[in-house]
Amino acid sequence: MMAEIGSLQRFAHPKELMAFVGVVPSEHSTGERVRRGSITKTGNGHVRRVLVEASWAYRHPPRRSYALRRRETQQSDQVKAIAWRAQLRLCGRFQRLVARGKVKQQVVTAVARELVAFIWEIDRAVAVAA
Repeated sequence: MMAEIGSLQRFAHPKELMAFVGVVPSEHSTGERVRRGSITKTGNGHVRRVLVEASWAYRHPPRRSYALRRRETQQSDQVKAIAWRAQLRLCGRFQRLVARGKVKQQVVTAVARELVAFIWEIDRAVAVAA
């Protein structure tokens, strides 16, 4: 994903990155009427597809498998804390939206949008540490 997008430092806020990837809702508004539609699908389709595919993993309960614990040994404690917070929040969000009766594809897209924000936050944490 990072190879496709490049440096995330050019995005001042995670909403800018979400819009760049195309996982924000389109809007058709006039006057006081606000109508939101499907996602904009601007930007890199490959990145958007990878995010959506990754979001399907959040349908399972949050946990740290042996392989994940082994992979994260070289990461800083701050990055591990952000990643665990992301896993808890995104798994919970997936379950809550499904319980409300939302279509699973829409749930996955909503989770992908939030995943972008956590990726942006981790990039900021790594940049500050470096």
